Amino acid sequence: MKLCIFCSANNGLDPDFITNTKQLAIWAAENGHSIVFGGHDAGLMHSVSKAAKLAGGMVIGVVPRRIEDMGRLSPWLDVHIPCEDLTDRKQLMMDQSDAFIILPGGIGTLDELFTVTSMKTLDYFNKPVILWNMKGFWDSLIACLDNLHQKGVTRKQWREYITVVNTLDELITSLGE
Repeated sequence: MKLCIFCSANNGLDPDFITNTKQLAIWAAENGHSIVFGGHDAGLMHSVSKAAKLAGGMVIGVVPRRIEDMGRLSPWLDVHIPCEDLTDRKQLMMDQSDAFIILPGGIGTLDELFTVTSMKTLDYFNKPVILWNMKGFWDSLIACLDNLHQKGVTRKQWREYITVVNTLDELITSLGE
């Protein structure tokens, strides 16, 4: 499988997030799965690409021109797919991937989560969307989504589209492994 990883490109994150991200990347590489990610050289993006590459995995970076212009291209790529902007990047990542794994991140990661989930709700694809709630990182988002459902503004229960996991083992199980 090609596993799309949406996550933070910021440094200074909880060390457990880095450890978990590396464990995911190593598991993916050891089990023949490729990593598709945003191609940045910092934060969890750096952790997932470096760990996957060092474990012998295939790493595919979909990189907006602006990130390259800033000199922030990951050195851990097997395949470099350049693109114009974040919208192009999301589409190319969706086209390249068999499943989406959302790790801790900020506004960009939320944008990616909601884009793939919206696409899934409209049956553009039926690929897994997995929200890894490391150390409760996404608890407030989960509460917000539950609130939206209670208020009747979601078509169906959002958990029909997004699987929430708390551990790597749960994540692996949700991928059918």
